[in-house]
Amino acid sequence: MDVHISLPFWMAKAGGELEKLCLAAVAWWVQVAEWAAWPMRQLDTDTCDELVLDLVAWQRDIRRFAGEPLSLYRKRVKYAYANARDAGSVAGFKRIFMRLGIGYVELEERMPGIDWDIVDIRLTDSQLAKNQALLSVLIQHYGRTCRRYRWKIITPLPIGVRAVEFGNDYTMERADVPPCSVRVCVCEFGNDSVTMNAREV
Repeated sequence: MDVHISLPFWMAKAGGELEKLCLAAVAWWVQVAEWAAWPMRQLDTDTCDELVLDLVAWQRDIRRFAGEPLSLYRKRVKYAYANARDAGSVAGFKRIFMRLGIGYVELEERMPGIDWDIVDIRLTDSQLAKNQALLSVLIQHYGRTCRRYRWKIITPLPIGVRAVEFGNDYTMERADVPPCSVRVCVCEFGNDSVTMNAREV
């Protein structure tokens, strides 16, 4: 906060006692303004003191689990009301996971051939490995009663699709041949062969 006190020209003697008193008053009122603004700064869960954050978390029914980073704890406290509102629905559960930085997940329930109370949560192997404790806390806190949750791993595979135009032209041409007559003649022919040997006497 910027506090400025200006003395009248006849009192503003450089280095005088009144100037020292003026600077002390400015420092005092800056400190008072800091004290007055401190409670308002504590309402923001992203910047408040950690002790105040614990009180706000208690009010919103959030408990810090072992090894939870402070930034994640602040997010869970910040979004506690929104997460409580979204709990219980498939779309809401997906929003909870997105808000807390887990990322995209798929939820499937009431699958044919499987007990009706089983809910499959599909996520990547890295999501499960990085957020195992958080996922357990979220299921315990926001999961529906009388439901069993199973983790299923999604393995993304890159697929390339190329659009190419190809074609085949087929032409059939037909030539009409006028009728022709073929005459068959039956004849007999033969070939006689005679071999003669001549000798000299």
